[in-house]
Amino acid sequence: MKKVVLLVALLLSSLTFQSQIVTPQPSPKCFLNQMVGLTDVEIEYSRPGVKGRNVFGNLVPFGKVWRTGANSNSTISFSEDVVIDGKTLKKGKYALFTMPKVESWEVIFYSKTDNWGNPEVWNESDVALRASVVPQMLNRNVENLTIDINNLDNNFGYLNISWEKTLVSLKFEVPTQKMAMASIDKIMAGPSAGDYFSAAQFYLQSNGDIEKALNYINKALELNKATPYWYTKLKSLIQAKLGDKKGAIETAKISLASAKEAKNNDYVKMNEDNIAEWSKK
Repeated sequence: MKKVVLLVALLLSSLTFQSQIVTPQPSPKCFLNQMVGLTDVEIEYSRPGVKGRNVFGNLVPFGKVWRTGANSNSTISFSEDVVIDGKTLKKGKYALFTMPKVESWEVIFYSKTDNWGNPEVWNESDVALRASVVPQMLNRNVENLTIDINNLDNNFGYLNISWEKTLVSLKFEVPTQKMAMASIDKIMAGPSAGDYFSAAQFYLQSNGDIEKALNYINKALELNKATPYWYTKLKSLIQAKLGDKKGAIETAKISLASAKEAKNNDYVKMNEDNIAEWSKK
């Protein structure tokens, strides 16, 4: 019996020891985050090494889809739509596949990113974009696969894939001009109705300048012709805070009617409770 107990103890000790062992991955994981103009680009991939092998045309056959990395899919994501070879690639996350050839490579952005290696069944409808690139021969050896973003400009960047003595560089354009102009136009046009509403709400909730809060909510209502019931609800609270209970009741009734129409029972109850409270003499 003692021998059995000792054997079990040794096995448990061995399993505990094994569970604590940490070793480096043969193809270490890499994460890259790069701003290109106003577009955020993120890359996640594993980096296999050459390790004295012939890579392209041997380890990675020509004319076949390659996972472009090791382990799970190499992925790239764009925070905005980008343009590649005159074609639009919608913002989002994509698996990055390539098809190396002697004279040209295909770079493929694939919409499904949860594969381990190549998809078990390749679905052409999941190809978001294909681009053809002429590979460049390097005068140096790149030991570990490297995917990065380089040659940055406000309006474009280059997705670079380099390994062994081969470099593939794919240009993508980002909508910096469009985004910057939209931002400028928005600022130059002045605050929006939502900006005024938020400012009024802050002044009320922080016991700030209530007169200023009333001014801001009035501006918000001027800019938003739809007269949202939450706008008029806020105005009624500001009026009540200023001691204008008559005006607060009138505004609350407007909010109440809109809330009933929208079937928002929470706002219906809040308005009814406020009207009842402010109606007391």
